[in-house]
Amino acid sequence: MEMLWSHARHATRALFKRPGFTLIVTLTLALGIGANTAIFSLIYGILLRPFPYADPDKLIKTESVYAKTTGSVQGVSRLDLDDWRRC
Repeated sequence: MEMLWSHARHATRALFKRPGFTLIVTLTLALGIGANTAIFSLIYGILLRPFPYADPDKLIKTESVYAKTTGSVQGVSRLDLDDWRRC
C-alpha cells in the first residue's frame, strides 16, 4: 500500500511540473469520456430502450393499394381505419 501512495505522489509531482501536458491530458480524457457518454446515450435512446406501448409486438402498419388507377401504396387515414373496424 505504501508503494501505491509513493507512485501517486510521484505522478502528482510530475503532472505539476508540466502544466501544458497536464492540460492536454485532462482535456483529452474529458473529451473521450464525454463522447463515449453521448454515443452510448444515443444508442440506448434509439436501440435499447423499450417501446412505450403495452404490446409492441402487436403493432401493425396499414396501407391501401390503389390498383384501379396507379397501383400506388398510401397510408390509411384514421377515418378509413374506423370504417374498416365497423365492417
